[in-house]
Amino acid sequence: MNLFRLRDLREDAELSQTELADALGIAQTTYSGYERGFREPSLEMLCRMADFFHTSTDYLLGRTDNPAPPAKLPPR
Repeated sequence: MNLFRLRDLREDAELSQTELADALGIAQTTYSGYERGFREPSLEMLCRMADFFHTSTDYLLGRTDNPAPPAKLPPR
């Protein structure tokens, strides 16, 4: 996971770790562990963070430099 990218997104949103952790429904210490690289978020949490920041999981993981979320497929 790209730790700097996660911190930058939070700071760009002008949120403290505590505010973001509350929005995600986790403890501040858990979120701090993600930013500091001491903990790895679950797949569910990774998706929740991507949804919160309106970006893709690939962007959070550092697999792309494009922060745009993936295009939604049309309903069938």
